Amino acid sequence: MIKTRWTPMALLLSLFVATFISCDDKKAGDNDVAEAKLSIDYEKYELENGLNVVLHQDKSDPIVSVAIQYGVGSNREKKGRTGFAHLFEHMLFQESENVPQDQFFKTIQDAGGTLNGGTWQDGTVYYEVVPNNALETVLWLESDRMGFLINTVTESAFANQQEVVQNEKRQRVDNNPYGHTSWVIDKNLFPDGHPYSWQVIGELEDLQNATVEDVKEFYDKFYGPNNATLVIAGDFEEGKAKELVEKYFGEIKKRQEVEPLPVQNVTLDETKRFYHEDNFATAPQLNMVWPTVEQYTDDAYALDFLGEILSDGKKAPLYRVLVEDMELASQPYAWNGSDQIAGKFRISVTANSGVDLDSVETGINKAFALFEKEGVKAEDIERIKAGLETDFYNGISSVLGKSFQLAQYDVFTGDPGFIEDDIENIKAVTAEDVMRVYEKYVKGKPYVMTSFVPKGQMELIAENSEKAEVVEEEITENVETEIVDADVEIEKTPSKFDRSVAPAMGETPKLNIPDSWTAELPNEMEVYGIVQDELPLVNFSLVIEGGHLLDDLNINGVANLMSDILMEGTATKTPLELEEAIDRLGASINMYTTDESIVLRGNTLARNFDATMALVQEILLEPRWDEKEFARIKTSTINGIKRSDANPNVIANRVYSKRLYGENHPLAYSTSGTVESVEAITMQDLKDYYNNYFSPSVSRFHVVGDISESQALASLEGLKENWAAKEVTIPEFPVENNRDKASLYFVDVPNAKQSVINIGYISMPRTDKDFYPAEVMNYKLGGSFSGNVNLVLREEKGYTYGARSGFSGSKIPGTFTASSSVRTNTTGESVSIFRDEIQKYKDGISPEDLEFTKNALIKSNARRFETQGSLLGMLQERSAYDLDPNYIENEEATIKNMTLEQHKALANKYLDESKMAYLVVGDAATQYQQFKEMGFDEVMLLDKEGNEVKLEEIKK
Repeated sequence: MIKTRWTPMALLLSLFVATFISCDDKKAGDNDVAEAKLSIDYEKYELENGLNVVLHQDKSDPIVSVAIQYGVGSNREKKGRTGFAHLFEHMLFQESENVPQDQFFKTIQDAGGTLNGGTWQDGTVYYEVVPNNALETVLWLESDRMGFLINTVTESAFANQQEVVQNEKRQRVDNNPYGHTSWVIDKNLFPDGHPYSWQVIGELEDLQNATVEDVKEFYDKFYGPNNATLVIAGDFEEGKAKELVEKYFGEIKKRQEVEPLPVQNVTLDETKRFYHEDNFATAPQLNMVWPTVEQYTDDAYALDFLGEILSDGKKAPLYRVLVEDMELASQPYAWNGSDQIAGKFRISVTANSGVDLDSVETGINKAFALFEKEGVKAEDIERIKAGLETDFYNGISSVLGKSFQLAQYDVFTGDPGFIEDDIENIKAVTAEDVMRVYEKYVKGKPYVMTSFVPKGQMELIAENSEKAEVVEEEITENVETEIVDADVEIEKTPSKFDRSVAPAMGETPKLNIPDSWTAELPNEMEVYGIVQDELPLVNFSLVIEGGHLLDDLNINGVANLMSDILMEGTATKTPLELEEAIDRLGASINMYTTDESIVLRGNTLARNFDATMALVQEILLEPRWDEKEFARIKTSTINGIKRSDANPNVIANRVYSKRLYGENHPLAYSTSGTVESVEAITMQDLKDYYNNYFSPSVSRFHVVGDISESQALASLEGLKENWAAKEVTIPEFPVENNRDKASLYFVDVPNAKQSVINIGYISMPRTDKDFYPAEVMNYKLGGSFSGNVNLVLREEKGYTYGARSGFSGSKIPGTFTASSSVRTNTTGESVSIFRDEIQKYKDGISPEDLEFTKNALIKSNARRFETQGSLLGMLQERSAYDLDPNYIENEEATIKNMTLEQHKALANKYLDESKMAYLVVGDAATQYQQFKEMGFDEVMLLDKEGNEVKLEEIKK
């Protein structure tokens, strides 16, 4: 996994603590300031071999997380061997001397845990979260790959992961709109050979040319204990943990010393302008990037604020000029990315369809002029800081979040407690600092510009741009490379004890469902709550039944626009005033539309819950119906729909739903609507929807956090008194699985580097008595990393980055779907593998596989109640389907009692590959014809809307 390093200020601030502005409704700048000294307790020590160990105890849940961060990212690679840090991360999940092939994932899942890894420019991290009885198992696994791995690296295992990583690149980069943007930027912002001049994912040619010898050299250089920090956070006994760390890691030998990388900031002598015709884009995108400075410097902090002030919110100059005045885009972004050895400041604008990027560049310059004219006000600085406390608490709501935070500070600063210095640096930022760094790094300074435009729309590129040297992979016939490893017994590295025996795990923590409360208000609104006082936060949601089901399909998208327009001001607050009122509370409130509901969600400090709910009441009961914002939202929605037409995954889901649900069912259509339907929607349509369907009688409120039942109900007094019930009938749309043949549907995306595959049919609703048993049944087929389809398509064949299967369902019958994105030249074989694996699964699974399923699902319940977000989700599921308060106990009983015979019967009842729809979205010119010889009952070409087309209409 590549760890995303896109860091807008909101994400950056989630790591920090501060002195906070008191979050009442006072104007920013008032002197009522509350001191909040927040920190994470820890102990740090070092083993003789140089391994840094950080311990943090948190006994609120019976779970523990382990994170190991190595001081190696793509910044340590050599030119010609790019992508190697990430490729190596994949290798460490394969096997080690004492852990057999593919057992890392299975062992952790069998213990009820979860695990993964991440690589970015400056580091690599591996992590697990498990029930507290499995801590020793995790330390055994992590120490084995740190000290006992390299003898197991074979040619075949390495070749497999080379394929997997190449598929990840195709999925993330080559098959995505604007996927090559960062490649063009970094190649031209940083000089040749600079550690940031290549991408973390690497060059395809480099990935293909890497050798096993490269692996061994990399491992010996960078994967020693003296280049790593181990963090254990959660419910453990300190003395025992130290003993286990010494036992498993203490004997690993120190390896080569890794010298710190010097800071390598860069400057540009002149502006560089590039363009690229993007195979997948349907709208033009402009990026402007300036070189800045490394992380944790005074200027870096000020640049973070600059990005926020320029682009975030309705007061931001970029928003006011590009969105409101010139109507060129929906949401510009600006952010600073200061990393370990260098930094860059970036503005990114995805323009509306057909917009000339010269006008976007002009708009950015106008925004700069506006910014210079108005300057930075103290209230702008305090607005950014106001949400900091909430973000901090959200960032440490899980033991894994704490582990990451402690590890990164230790690796990059040598001090897990650097958080206090970090926040002091943030607190020190002034308006003058922000203007200073703007003038120092941005104003009038050279930059790198990219213009990415849809193919054939060269007239939209910014003038004076030269063609970027983007290398597009050619689609060729798949040639299997047979690699036979020498039959040599693996030489084992000596150890003081027998590492081949997995540690015994004690008793798994018992299921402990938190107490909850329920109430029904006189206006018929149901209320569900859980008190969780570990952090001074409250998370809440209001679910209003109906959503997309209540849309008139002739003007589809009304519900979606409804949830957007309600967030744009109230009767007494302009859109800007509402935004500022929410910001002053350090809160977040948002609304969105689903197939069956409109949902309002919020997150706030417990002390500000009443004030936040007062705003929620205004939003719900006093809509503004702002015509200007309505026009903007329509434009934004239409352009979003057009952009989605470029995404093969969106196309696949749209066509799949339409083919399964049919022309007359709402679930056959996106909640966003179509370009034509949204254009036809009027403000009166929104008012009619609101007046007819917004009612407490079809609403459920959920609240989790540091708040009592009485306090929560008191905060709902206004809604109870002022929101009157009305009769709302949710229409029913019958749907059933009436497929009687296997149909291969193919949608053409010319020159696609991957094919998106969706296979399945209509199954059953969530309310069906067999729904949860069927989910249990599916687990070993495709419900986890260790599912059969993933083990074959990814781990054995190397055709994909991931494959899965599962049941979806609500009150309306959902689908059984198996899906993946596979390398284009393996499309036919991959579809056959899916079909064969589904068919074989009906023959039954082994007792070992059933035991694995039971362990993974039951033991993972220890992790189920850790965060307020997970508890809120549990309440929402319970209320949506009128489940018993202890329904999870019933689920556990279903798992425990399942027999091999029941498992097989469920598979045969709900899996019939001979009647499924097989949808492929990919390159028809090279992949379509083969399916006519593969035994399907029908083979059909479809357009991107799911309508049949003729072969001659497909461009070769």
